[in-house]
Amino acid sequence: MTTEPKKLTKNEELKQNCPTLAGTISQTLTDPELDRFSEDDQQFLKFHGIYQQDDRDLRKQGKKFMFMIRGRIPGGVMSPELYLTYDKLATDYGNNTLRVTTRQSFQFHGVVKSGLGPLMKKINDILSDTLAACGDVNRNVMSPVTPTSSPLVPEVYKDADLVSRELLPKTKAYHQIWVEGVQLDLEKEKDFEDPLYGKTYLPRKFKAAFAIPPLNDTDILTNCLGFIAIADEHGQLSGYNLTCGGGMGMTHNNANTFPRVADVIGYFSRDRIVEIAKAVLTVHRDFGDRTDRKHARLKYVLEEKGVAWFRSQVEERVGFQLEAARPFQFSSQHDLYGWHQQHDGKHFLGLHVLSGRVKDTESVKLKSAIREVVEKYRVHVLLTPSQNILIPDISADHKEAITGIFNAHGVVLEGQGSHLGRTAMSCPALPTCGLALAESERYLPELLGTFENLLDDLSIGSQEIIIRMTGCPNGCARPYMAELGFVGRGPGKYSVFVGGNRASTRLGRIYKDVVKSTEVVEDLKPLFVRYRDERLENEDFGDFCARVIFPELEKN
Repeated sequence: MTTEPKKLTKNEELKQNCPTLAGTISQTLTDPELDRFSEDDQQFLKFHGIYQQDDRDLRKQGKKFMFMIRGRIPGGVMSPELYLTYDKLATDYGNNTLRVTTRQSFQFHGVVKSGLGPLMKKINDILSDTLAACGDVNRNVMSPVTPTSSPLVPEVYKDADLVSRELLPKTKAYHQIWVEGVQLDLEKEKDFEDPLYGKTYLPRKFKAAFAIPPLNDTDILTNCLGFIAIADEHGQLSGYNLTCGGGMGMTHNNANTFPRVADVIGYFSRDRIVEIAKAVLTVHRDFGDRTDRKHARLKYVLEEKGVAWFRSQVEERVGFQLEAARPFQFSSQHDLYGWHQQHDGKHFLGLHVLSGRVKDTESVKLKSAIREVVEKYRVHVLLTPSQNILIPDISADHKEAITGIFNAHGVVLEGQGSHLGRTAMSCPALPTCGLALAESERYLPELLGTFENLLDDLSIGSQEIIIRMTGCPNGCARPYMAELGFVGRGPGKYSVFVGGNRASTRLGRIYKDVVKSTEVVEDLKPLFVRYRDERLENEDFGDFCARVIFPELEKN
């Protein structure tokens, strides 16, 4: 008997039939009678950095369609001109907010179809783009940006930017639609095949990041592809340890899906980075599961075929052998707030942005304050993987004036954020994300307040705990690496994970399958009482859970 091959997913058929990724986007864009794109075109739009959404708070009145647009901003580095362009576009076409993503980019929310074309064109007019910010391709490449973390930051960023450019898809459709404003000639391009991705691109999304030990600010082990910077005896960047097979997404009640920490594969010299990046990507292209999108990430290839097999595949594609991984150690994953001195003597300012939402409220006008500083001092803006903002390269004689600008807008630079809020992250979830099962960004402030009160009641209010929350199990805010993670299961219901660590090198484990938002204190207070009473001296909450709770979970 022969077993019939599994049927490919619909997305694979779409890509096969239209490898230019053009679809009928251009026709719909210019049709004033349409407020939305077809289901097929919604998949193509993702490759262009765009998600079609609707306001789920208003569904009883009928669907109000809008779009989320995500920029391609390698390493989160924005020139003054680029930042000011994004700021104005958010006001003119979006909901007057910008949202820092957990991959060092900005997202626009609330853009209606009539504003989509002008917004996209103006991003490209300033020599930036949104290409491959979403879709079955390499996404925005992450890189360390904190100026005090290492003198290697500028060199590593150069490599991150190079990898980002080299892994871009080559379709002409993006430029034709969003810059030229015309429909790509599909008949002329019917035989198009991307030189790197092929006709059907990747089975699923692909994420790459760089990190410089001991700071793991990019959560590098959660990425499909990672480069850990290694310095030589003179402190110069010599090469990278290669990591592969990390990923956060899973599906509730599906044992074939799970979050995974990447494996360390080996070391290679810096000059081979493009070859290595393309080799890893093509292993995913050739061996990823194209029959089940929930099982299509590179992490499942590593899990099922093993590190030795994967390493041999990479070595065969690059034509040389990887060396043994060089020693490294991660100690923390964090951002710095307030004023700090850089390696070059200048200063940078760290701004805490809860859930990455840059906005103006009646009392705190963060968006306006940043705009005024960038306009006046022409400084760069750096987006961090923890959804915060750094403003670098500020001379000492400008610090007082810049502090005054922020204070005048209600932004206090000393003691930013609440005790737990400074390390917390969340995804947008409701009302914009179509995948959200529960609240995240809108519920996070209340959740943090609840736990701050609980810790105060237990006399451990000074303890910092890394809390992350997502509205669904895709894990965009990386909750599975948190000391305390909340993952949406349904309206007002969450799965609770515990046991991640401060270096972001250890996965948490599920502690309670379902916790109601109204019963969080009741369900979790006993755990924190045990932490108070049974912890070792200076033991972090995640380490306590790994030492004490993990063995108990294994017995159950």
